[in-house]
Amino acid sequence: MEHPKNFPALLFADGEGNIREFTDLEVVGMSNGNFIRPALEDWIPMPEGSDLFTLPGRLPVGWDPHSGEPVLLTENPYEAGKPVQAVAAFMAPAHTAIFSSSYQTQPGAPTLPLFAYTAVGWYLDSFWVTGFRSDIDKRQDADQYRQADVTKRTRKKLQQFKDNRLIQHLGKCCLTYGCPAARNYFLGRWEAPLPTSPSCNARCLGCISLQASGCCPSTQDRITFVPSVGEISQIAISHLDTAENPIVSFGQGCEGEPLLQADVIEKAIQRIRSKTSRGTINLNSNSSLPVSVKRLAVAGLDSIRVSLNSAQQDCYNLYFRPTNYSFSDVMKSIDVMKESGRFVSLNYFVLPGFTDSIQEFEAFCTLIRRHHPNFIQLRNLNMDPEWYQQSLALSKETQTLGISQWFDMVQKEFPALRFGYFNPQVNP
Repeated sequence: MEHPKNFPALLFADGEGNIREFTDLEVVGMSNGNFIRPALEDWIPMPEGSDLFTLPGRLPVGWDPHSGEPVLLTENPYEAGKPVQAVAAFMAPAHTAIFSSSYQTQPGAPTLPLFAYTAVGWYLDSFWVTGFRSDIDKRQDADQYRQADVTKRTRKKLQQFKDNRLIQHLGKCCLTYGCPAARNYFLGRWEAPLPTSPSCNARCLGCISLQASGCCPSTQDRITFVPSVGEISQIAISHLDTAENPIVSFGQGCEGEPLLQADVIEKAIQRIRSKTSRGTINLNSNSSLPVSVKRLAVAGLDSIRVSLNSAQQDCYNLYFRPTNYSFSDVMKSIDVMKESGRFVSLNYFVLPGFTDSIQEFEAFCTLIRRHHPNFIQLRNLNMDPEWYQQSLALSKETQTLGISQWFDMVQKEFPALRFGYFNPQVNP
C-alpha cells in the first residue's frame, strides 16, 4: 500500500463550501475527542468512490509541526475574518478508518448525518485519508460499473417484473440511493439484497432507515411491506443460478430486523433450496431470536452476520436499545449457528477511540474465545462521533491502543480468524 513521504496538509471549507488546503498546518486525527498526529503509514490515497463532506458548525483542527501541538483554525487563512468549516472523508466500501476527522464543535452545531467521518488531507495534488483496505474483494468498487449500464439494466428489469414489489423496491434503492448491493443485483453478479422486514425489535441510535423526528435524518427509506415467498424466491433463485460468486442476503439497511419475519424467510429458504444448491444464503441480523435462527439454519441458511457495536453488554444496550431481547440472546444465536455447522460473521462497527479502547479490546477477545466466530467484518460506524461518545458516556481519559495496533493485536491473538468487509462466499 502506498504511503506519503511527508504529512498531508490540513483541509478546510470556506464560506462558499469550497475545499482548500492550508499547508502551514498538517492534518491531525481525532480519537474519542482527543487529537493525535497520525503516522505516515496511517495514510493512503483516498480510494476512488469516496466522498468529501464539510462539517457544519465545526472548526478545523490541524497540527503545527513547529510547536508539536494541535491548533484550532478559526478563520480563513487566505481571507481574514471569513468563516471556515472542518472537512471529512466518507471512504469507499472495503476501507476501515484509523482516525476520525478532527474539529471543535461550536455551540448550536447540528448533529452530523449518519455517515463515517475519516481524517483527510492534501499531499502532492491528491487527497489522502487515514485508513486501510480491509477487504480485497472489489464487489463494490467504483471502477466495477458504469452508471449508464446500471440505469439501463435496472429500468429493463423493473419493466419486466412490474408485479414483483421487492424488485420494484430494489429499483428505488439502486437508482435513488445508489445502494451497491441493489446495483450488483441488477447487474446480475455477486451479492444480492433481500430486504424483508418493515419492523424492528431494536432502536439503534445510528439506524439508517428510521430516525425519530427532530434527530438527524435517516439516509434511506425503510421497506413498507413484507414480500411474499414468491417475490423473494423469484429474485433469489435466478440470482443464485446465474450470478458470479452468488450470495443472497436477508437483512439490509432499508429494513428493520429480518428475524421478525422468520416464517416467510424460512419458507423462502426452503423453496430456494428446492430449486438450487448453488451459492450462499446469508442473513444480516441483530441475532436477537436464537429459536428463529435455529429454524432458519435447519431450513438451509448458510451464514449469519451478527451486528455489534461493542462486545460489552452495557455499551451494546446503549446503542441498540433492544426491545424484548438481551445481549445473551445475541450470543446464543451465534452458538446456535456454530452448533449447526454454519458460518458466523461479526459485523463489527469500528470507531477510533472506542473500538480500540483497552476495555473493548479485552471484551472483544473474550467474546471470540467463548463463541468462535469465523469472520470479522470491519465496518466504520456511521454516526456523529461526539453523539456516540455522549450516548455511551465515554470518558476522554479512556486508554486506547490506536486502530492500527488494535488490529495487529487481534490478528496475533487469533491467527486463524479471518477479517474483511463483505459477506464471504461460504458455499461456492
